[in-house]
Amino acid sequence: MAAFDPVSALAGGALIGLAAVLLMLLNGRIAGVSGILGGALAREAGSGWRVAFLAGLIAAPLLLGAVGDPVPDPRMPASWAIIIAAGLLVGFGTRLGGGCTSGHGVCGMARLSPRSIVATCVFMATAMVVVAVMRHGLARDAASSNRHPAQGLVFLEHDLFRKPVPTFRDHALGG
Repeated sequence: MAAFDPVSALAGGALIGLAAVLLMLLNGRIAGVSGILGGALAREAGSGWRVAFLAGLIAAPLLLGAVGDPVPDPRMPASWAIIIAAGLLVGFGTRLGGGCTSGHGVCGMARLSPRSIVATCVFMATAMVVVAVMRHGLARDAASSNRHPAQGLVFLEHDLFRKPVPTFRDHALGG
């Protein structure tokens, strides 16, 4: 994990806020990524801005890397099966919660939306519980058996879930 850099965090937060404000002012839309992605996949009329927004999310770190600022590879301690299952659960959660962390946490909180305030509190509380369980609750079981904490879960015992996940750099370099 990278060391915390408050200047980068502040700049990143300011850019996210600026992008959310500009999208609202210029397009009258809330910058909720799950809604933007859902609209783009549904091919709603006038969804060109959605495609441009999503392309910008993907292109920005690639462009940053191209100009020389190293973009770290994300470390994924699980297999593709776990990552896909987690992504599906997140997608289900965004539909169930009526939006994602960007829509509720950034835009909804800024508008003082009661629904978004409650949703963001639930997101944060759930994240705290998951971290506590994964770092502390399962760590004792894993320490006694020399396993990764996530492998203490019964459904993660299959070999399919133990294969390392290749990084973007592995694919780009043919590794």
